[in-house]
Order: sequence, then structure tokens, then C-alpha cells
Amino acid sequence: MQGQRTFTLREFTIAVVGSIRLYFRYVGMSSRSQLQYPASFLMMTAGNLAITGVEFLAIWALFVRFGSLQDWTLSQVAVFYGMVHTAFALAEAGARGFDILHRYVRSGDFDRILLRPRSTVLQVLGLEFQLMRIGRFTQGLVVLGWGIRNLGISLTPMQVFLIIGSICGGSLLFAGLFILQATLSFWSVDSLEVVNVATYGGVEAAQVPISIYNQWFRRFFTVVIPLAAINFVPLSAVLEHPSLQGISPMLAWLSPLAGLAFCLVCLRIWHFGVRHYHSTGS
Repeated sequence: MQGQRTFTLREFTIAVVGSIRLYFRYVGMSSRSQLQYPASFLMMTAGNLAITGVEFLAIWALFVRFGSLQDWTLSQVAVFYGMVHTAFALAEAGARGFDILHRYVRSGDFDRILLRPRSTVLQVLGLEFQLMRIGRFTQGLVVLGWGIRNLGISLTPMQVFLIIGSICGGSLLFAGLFILQATLSFWSVDSLEVVNVATYGGVEAAQVPISIYNQWFRRFFTVVIPLAAINFVPLSAVLEHPSLQGISPMLAWLSPLAGLAFCLVCLRIWHFGVRHYHSTGS
């Protein structure tokens, strides 16, 4: 068809590499600005670590009082907790720009993003990189490692790869929820708390095995928002627990891709929203 130009593989590669370099420049600028006040950065990081630490202490107190959660031990729950919080910390740090986009839409500053000859997704990702989320990330990794060590599991390299892939899939899933929340702000001109129920509420729900919930709740976080695919299903290949033994090994290894698929769907919704965006006139 006339008027259309086909990109070569070399041009596509150059464009992708250029976008990655630009993103890391955004990250560098955001990180340097946060490190301008080291004391403030350290206190915020420590506060973030303390808040998530208190959450796990509450779970620990629950097990001290009752001994188990249905037939799950504290060490097993610690693995679920560590995986979801590590994944969420990555999403919260890298996709923070989408979480605050409603401010730019309300003020009219999003119009400037549309005028620049770069992807809107790349620019919004670069609005803010929250380096202080390293506190939650570290705490999640520590709890994850502690849980695996207490279970006495000898992980194979492939199982380690599956856990890393599940964390990456989880971070993409939560990033997709941030993208969905940002897209809805095109019509609401504000942040919708209903999405926070799925985002932050989803973290709370997935930090324990999803099998403890009612059936309708399990279906929602398996089919609509596939949180079960980022820890419960893949951990069937790692943990020896009766609730996980009925899951197909193939499904366990493919389940982290659900996070990628969910994020891609949210990106499609984002592009639809951008095409139908109308300036606030601010």
C-alpha cells in the first residue's frame, strides 16, 4: 500500500536500543535527584522497609497464636509473601509514572508528552523512578530466602529460574494494573481507588496461598487478574504441598507468562485511551 513504510530489522533494533538508553537516562536523572538529599532518601527507604517488615511480623504473630493457616506452615507462606512483595517492589519502582499520571492529566501537562516524538509509554515510565522501593524489594528477598531455607528445599537451577521468572511476571502484572489505572484517569481526570483495590489489595491477597479463600475470590484472581499465576501455580513445581499437587507441571512453568499477557492487554487499553484522550484545557 502506498504511503506506508516498512522498517528494516536494523532500524527496529536501533529504535529499541535508543528507547532503552533513553529510559535509563530517565532512571539516572530520577535517581540522582532523589540522592541529592541522602538523609531523606535513607529515612524513606528505611521507613518503606519497616512498614513491610511490620506486615510480615503480623503474619508471624498469627502463626505463633494459631500454629498454621489451614494446613500451610509459616515457612511456606513466607515464600508466597516474599515473591509477591519482591515483584510489587519492582513494579512500584519502575512503573510509578503511571501511578501518578492522573496529576499530569488533571493539570494538562500530559499534552506536552503527546507533542514529543517519543512513545508515551516510555515517557510516562520515565516520569519517576522510586529508588526507595529497594527497601520493600530487599525485605521481600530476605523473607523469600528465609522461607526456602527453613523448608530445607534444595532448588535446582531450573527452579531458581522459575522463581525469578515468576517475580518478573508478577512485576509485569502489577505494572499492567498501574497502566490500567492511568488509562482510566483519561475519563475520570483522577486516580480511581477501585483499581487500588486490585493493586494493593491484590498484594495483600497474594501474600498468602490463594487456596485459603472462597471459590469466587480464587476465580477472580485467577481468571480476571491472574495473581495466582505469579506465585501459587509456579510454586507447585517447588513446594511439596497437597493443594499444589493437582497442578500440571507444564502449566506451572508457563504460568508466569500470564503476567506478560496481562500487561500487554493493559497496554492495548492504554493506546486506546490515548487515541481518545481530550485535553482538560488547563
